[in-house]
Amino acid sequence: MKKIPYLHILLFVATFATTLAAGALQQGINIFKEPGRIGEGLPFAGTLMTILLFHELSHYIASKKHHMEATLPYFIPSPTLIGTFGAFIKMKSPIVTRRALIDVGASGPISGFIISVIACIIGLSMSKVIPMPTNVEGTLSLGDSILFSFLSKVVLGITPDRYDVLLHPVAFAGWIGLFVTSLNLIPIGQLDGGHIAYAILGERHRYVSMLLVFVLAFLGISAALGNSGWEGWLVWAVLMLILGIKHPPVLYWEVPLDPKRRLIGFISLVIFVITFIPSPFKLIP
Repeated sequence: MKKIPYLHILLFVATFATTLAAGALQQGINIFKEPGRIGEGLPFAGTLMTILLFHELSHYIASKKHHMEATLPYFIPSPTLIGTFGAFIKMKSPIVTRRALIDVGASGPISGFIISVIACIIGLSMSKVIPMPTNVEGTLSLGDSILFSFLSKVVLGITPDRYDVLLHPVAFAGWIGLFVTSLNLIPIGQLDGGHIAYAILGERHRYVSMLLVFVLAFLGISAALGNSGWEGWLVWAVLMLILGIKHPPVLYWEVPLDPKRRLIGFISLVIFVITFIPSPFKLIP
């Protein structure tokens, strides 16, 4: 008889509650004075939780497909602007082949990417476009990836750098989903992108990891000095060094990658390039 995963359910419910509260706060609602209006955060919370759920369940299903032990997703609630630090699954058995590594590593980002794109299209169609305000001092601006800029032009008929787009909560959740996808696909260490890169490059992946850690550190330091970039990249660089940039070996390296897996690896690289945002958050002085 299987045990009921109480911890996973509790974390999911708690994270849904914090993202619901975050969505309401984004609408200017004081949930302590007007708790009955917390439901107005549902468009944001429902979209973001769906993106995270598809991402993690895809990892889980891919793991089971290759007869690997993995936990159900652990969601992480947090009192932040978006209400969560994301979610993860824990692998409880080694990855046997490079094919399995590609499948497990790429399944989450690709499925999360698809849901995020759908959310962006729906959300942008409900967003408001206004002329760029003249007084924007002290405001926080979201950066645009290649893909989000393209979607804005297609759906709204504008380029984001010439107009101010008041994102609908669904579009904001989609933006976060694309940003999280790019973070996961950075080919460093044991990130999803690291799994994919190691499956293709082998031990040469370590040099790619080292190079990208330096690139992230450079972007972070550049931003701290007042140039373009984001200070958070420096934190990411340090975090990657702490977690380790070397990927553990698979059990049977000699099993070759087939053309299908190499194509998945290439698609993952393209997704990373078009969703990466050098300056995701910009505080206008």
